[in-house]
Amino acid sequence: MDQILRDLGELLLKAVPTFLLVGLLYFYLKWMFFRPLERVLEARRQATEGTRKLAEETLATASARTADYRAALREARAEIYREQEEARRRWQEEHTAAVQQAKRSAERMIEESAGRLQGEVAEAKRELEFRAGSLAAQMVERVLGRRAV
Repeated sequence: MDQILRDLGELLLKAVPTFLLVGLLYFYLKWMFFRPLERVLEARRQATEGTRKLAEETLATASARTADYRAALREARAEIYREQEEARRRWQEEHTAAVQQAKRSAERMIEESAGRLQGEVAEAKRELEFRAGSLAAQMVERVLGRRAV
C-alpha cells in the first residue's frame, strides 16, 4: 500500500502544473472571452427586449386607434341612418300632403262639376218642358191635320 500511496503522490505532484495551467486557462478565458461575450449577450437581450416592448406599445396604440376608428365608423353609420330615416319621413309627409291636396282638389272639382251638371239638368228640364208643349202641338197638327187649341 505504501507503494500505491507513493505512486499516487508522485502522480499528484506531476499533475499540479496541469491543474495550475487549467486554472490559469480558466481565469484567462473567463476574463478575455466569457466576460465580453456575456456583455454582448446582455446588450443583445436588452435590445431585443426593448424592441419587443416597443412592438407591444405600437400594437396597443394600433389597437386603440382601430377601436376609435370602428367607434367613429359606427357613429357615422348611425348618423347616416338617422338622416336617411329623417329624409324618408319628410318624403312620406310630403307625399301624404300631396295626396291630401290632390284629394281635396279632386273633391272640389267633383263638387263644381256636380253643381254645373245639376244646373245643366235643370236647364235641360225647363227646355224640355218648354219644347214638350210645342212638340205636342206639332204632333197633333200632323196627325189630325189641324191646330190644337
